[in-house]
Amino acid sequence: MALGEEETGRCRSLLDSLLRPAWPGESERWADALVARFGSLPAALAARTSERAQITGPAPARFLGRVQDSLVHGLRVRVAERPVVSTSKQLLDYLKADMANLTNERFRVLFLTAQNALIADDLIWEGTVGEAPAYPREVVKRALEVGAVGLILVHNHPSGSHQPSDGDVDATRRILMAASSMGICVHDHIVISRAGWASFRSMGLLDPQREGAAV
Repeated sequence: MALGEEETGRCRSLLDSLLRPAWPGESERWADALVARFGSLPAALAARTSERAQITGPAPARFLGRVQDSLVHGLRVRVAERPVVSTSKQLLDYLKADMANLTNERFRVLFLTAQNALIADDLIWEGTVGEAPAYPREVVKRALEVGAVGLILVHNHPSGSHQPSDGDVDATRRILMAASSMGICVHDHIVISRAGWASFRSMGLLDPQREGAAV
């Protein structure tokens, strides 16, 4: 999704502000090049360090990576401070900051107590587009290890569409069946993309007996 001229200018200005204190002679040029290459400030921060380094060199690229890590950490702390609700602004802000601009597909699970407090936030799989299998046994095994009674499943679509695929629905159904057999509740499955997000619960896709894809 292309940004408007005003928002693009804002991205350049913010990147320039981040880089200028340490690299005053290069910051404006780098900011222009980063936005031209990645399309936005969030995408530039979420890019691989090696990709940013092609424009800025290693040290500025690592610095921007630390900015991204700090941003995501701050949002995660806010999530952990209160009961986790799958479609809350705090959780969605965290997930979008961490996953919306990734070029690889990731599948992660948030493990919750009976009061929906966050116990663990685990990355289960990372791979190329279309290669993010879900492992029901591994998810349930980890839930039992940490004493979780609730789960929120999350994965991203690097393609930009947050519409659940047939594979997403099938994988979710298998995890639902494995979890429910052990008394573990799957509260939701959230799909994150650059364009937005989708909630399986809101779409009525959390029936373990359901077959077929999303509408």
